[in-house]
Amino acid sequence: MSEHAASSTDLIHVRGLKMHFPVTSGIILRRQVGAVKAVDGVSFSIRKGETLGLVGESGCGKSTTGRAILQLYKPTAGEVIFNGQDLTKLQGEEMRRMRRKVQMIFQDPYASLNPRMTVGDIIGEPIAVHGLRKGKAAIRERVQELLSLVGLNPYFVNRYPHEFSGGQRQRIGIARALAVEPEFVVCDEPVSALDVSIQAQVINLLEDLQDRLGLTYLFIAHGLSVVKHISDRVAVMYLGKVVELAEGRKLYTQPMHPYTQALLSAVPIPDPTVEKQRKRIILEGDVPSPLNPPPGCHFHTRCPIAIDRCRTEEPPFTDYGDGHYVACWRARESIALLQEKTGLTPSDPANVPAIRPPAAAE
Repeated sequence: MSEHAASSTDLIHVRGLKMHFPVTSGIILRRQVGAVKAVDGVSFSIRKGETLGLVGESGCGKSTTGRAILQLYKPTAGEVIFNGQDLTKLQGEEMRRMRRKVQMIFQDPYASLNPRMTVGDIIGEPIAVHGLRKGKAAIRERVQELLSLVGLNPYFVNRYPHEFSGGQRQRIGIARALAVEPEFVVCDEPVSALDVSIQAQVINLLEDLQDRLGLTYLFIAHGLSVVKHISDRVAVMYLGKVVELAEGRKLYTQPMHPYTQALLSAVPIPDPTVEKQRKRIILEGDVPSPLNPPPGCHFHTRCPIAIDRCRTEEPPFTDYGDGHYVACWRARESIALLQEKTGLTPSDPANVPAIRPPAAAE
């Protein structure tokens, strides 16, 4: 993936991104004794106006990838090309100006808002910092516009975060991200802390805002059901690496990596008859430590179809056609092998529940 050139339609192009956190020892003379390889050579692109879903279990490096792209963490290695500029090389005033165009919606709406600031101050601060409006009256008017845009009463400007529910707080966080009129937004598990019914409302809001404002999203989530509706393409991450990336429908109907197949088999189907007859891929063992990842394919310690080559050689991230990238030595035969071993077939996308409710419920 890192070898191919960026397309003219790409807004973000990530090449060989690494984020290693040093592990030190000693009290007085501290020395590095290792590194947690949270992100270990990730490459992908995001086209203008699309949503790329990034999925994986806890600790796989999803959120770290999003923060490293926005330079909230300074990457250990790699490039993040945004509109032709490498963000990893920007510093000081250049990076401050660029932050207008790249924003983040944080996971926890209870921790990401300053409890001592009013909603008007929280949303108005980035507008003032970047000089997008002059004068308190103009800033206040813009804040009220943004509150209306995210479905909140514009007269809430003088209220504090503790006066709102979780879903309302996340809408405030979305308004704050949109205040500087960004082009690219990292949505870092924006619905994981919310009730399921509220998750649907927030995801629908994000999709409507994307259509209205022409936004580009990196949407990070734990489950494939959450990203199914909103994502154009989906990337699956395991232990610091992207193991599969494909157009959404293709990933759900023809998953080629055993880890993706295991994730899909774990998604509940809203049909008791089908669900009762279903088999699941049960992964044995625990996720290895990113401090000392296994050699070869990182997934081989839990893979039901691993061979000797998987234990010694790292598989390349290969395009198997139509932009379907997989890092697996047995990608072409994985579906047949898993059918033979477990009796499972690829998931029907109709059986993978989307988070969006029917129109009548909205």
